[in-house]
Amino acid sequence: MITTVLAFILTLGVLIVIHEYGHYRVAVACGVKVLRFSVGFGRVLWRRQATPDSTEFVLCALPLGGYVKMLDEREGAVPPADKQRSFNNKTLPQRTAIVAAGPAANLLLAVLLYSVAHWIGIEEPKALMGPPAVGSLAERAGLRTGDWARAWSANGTDWQELRSMTDLRWEATQAVVRSEPLHLMVTDRDGRGKRQVVLGLNTLGTAEVDAKLMQRIGLGSAFSEPVLGEVKAGGAGAQAGLRSGDRVLAIDDAPVADAARVRELIRASGSSGKPLEMKWRVERGGQVLQLAVTPTVVVEAGQSVGRLGLYPGQAAEMVTVRYGVLDGMVQAVSQTWQMSALTLKMLGKMVIGQASLKNLSGPLTIADYAGQSVRLGLAYYLGFLAVVSVSLGVLNLLPLPVLDGGHLMYYLFEGVTGRPVSELWLERLQRGGVAIMLMMMSLALYNDVARLLGLQ
Repeated sequence: MITTVLAFILTLGVLIVIHEYGHYRVAVACGVKVLRFSVGFGRVLWRRQATPDSTEFVLCALPLGGYVKMLDEREGAVPPADKQRSFNNKTLPQRTAIVAAGPAANLLLAVLLYSVAHWIGIEEPKALMGPPAVGSLAERAGLRTGDWARAWSANGTDWQELRSMTDLRWEATQAVVRSEPLHLMVTDRDGRGKRQVVLGLNTLGTAEVDAKLMQRIGLGSAFSEPVLGEVKAGGAGAQAGLRSGDRVLAIDDAPVADAARVRELIRASGSSGKPLEMKWRVERGGQVLQLAVTPTVVVEAGQSVGRLGLYPGQAAEMVTVRYGVLDGMVQAVSQTWQMSALTLKMLGKMVIGQASLKNLSGPLTIADYAGQSVRLGLAYYLGFLAVVSVSLGVLNLLPLPVLDGGHLMYYLFEGVTGRPVSELWLERLQRGGVAIMLMMMSLALYNDVARLLGLQ
C-alpha cells in the first residue's frame, strides 16, 4: 500500500512538474514575467522566491495538478514598466508556443522515458501461446497451445518481428482499434513448422478495449509448462499425493498441454457445488503415476470452484528486450506516436459511441498500476510513466476550454478572423468546459471504484 501511494505521488509529481516547466520555460524565453510556478493546489507547504521580482515556486497540499501564473492585464493591474512582459501583449505565435509547450514537454518526456527503458532492457514473456479459449478468435484462426508467434503483418506481405508476448498484445490492440485483421507468422516451440494464421480482429469491435480484451481474442496467459509448483502441506492436493515438480499429463483421461488448462480444470471441478473425484496422470522422476484427487469446493464471487492448495505451472519463459542507443530512441519515438494515435482514436470512438466509456480510467487505476510497475523494476516503471505522460499530453491538447487545447482553439480563431474570442464567449465556453471535465472525472473515478470492487 505504501509503495502504491509513493509511486502514485512520484508519478503525478514528475508529470506535473515537466508539464508546467514546459509552459514556464517557453514563457520566460518569450519575455513573459512568470509570477508563480505551483505544483499542486490548496495550502502552500513549501515556497521559494529568490527576489521580490522573480518567480515564486510553491508546493501545495493537493498534488492533483499544477499551474504557471503569468503576468496578464486581463487578471489584474500591470505596472506600465511591465506591460511588455505581460502574456496578453505577446504575439499570437508566442502565446501559441507557450500554451503548446506543456503538452509538448509531456510527449518529449515520454520519448526520453521509453528510450531509457529500452536501453535498460525489460524481461518479458516469450510470445508462446497458452491454450486459446474455446470458440475464441485465436482458436478459430488455428492457433494452438505452444505456438510461437515470430512476426506480424497488417497485409500478409510486410512482416515485422515480434520480440515478446507484450509486442503481440500491443499489435493486437492496435489492430482492434483500427478494425483490421492481424496476420501472424508462427512456428512450434522449437522454431519449426512455420505457418501463417490470420486473427479476424476486424470482426471484434472496439466497444471495450480493456484488460479482458486479450481473453476475448484468445491471447491469454503465455505458455507455461504443466508442472506443479508449490504444493501446500495439508491441502487437498498434498493429501492426494501430488508433489511439487510433478508434470501433469492428463486429467480425467483428457491430455493436458499447458498449466492454464490445469488451473481451468481444477476450478471447473467445483462447479456442481460438491467435491468430485478427479483422475490425474502425472510424471514423477521418469515414472507415470495414477492419482485420485478430490478438490475442496469454495465459493468465489457467487460461484462454486475447486481448490487443491497448489500452484500449477512454472514461470513463463522470458526474453530480454533491449535496444541500442539509436534503435532505442527510434523505437521510443515510434511508441510515443503510436500511443498518442491510439489514445486519440479511442477517445474519438468513445465520443461517437463505438467504444465503451468504461475505458476511461482515473487516479485509482493510475495509482494501482504505478505500484505494480514499481515492484516489477525500474524499466517497467519508466514505461508506465511514459504511457501516462503520453495520455496527459494528448488529453491536454483536446479542444476543451479549460485545457491547453481549448486555448489553442481560441488562438486558431484569432488567427483566422484577426480578432480574439469575446469575453462573453470565453466565459460561456469556460463554464461548459468545466462541466465536461467534471463529468469526465466523475465517470473515470466511478470506473476506478467499479474495477476495484470487481463490478467491471
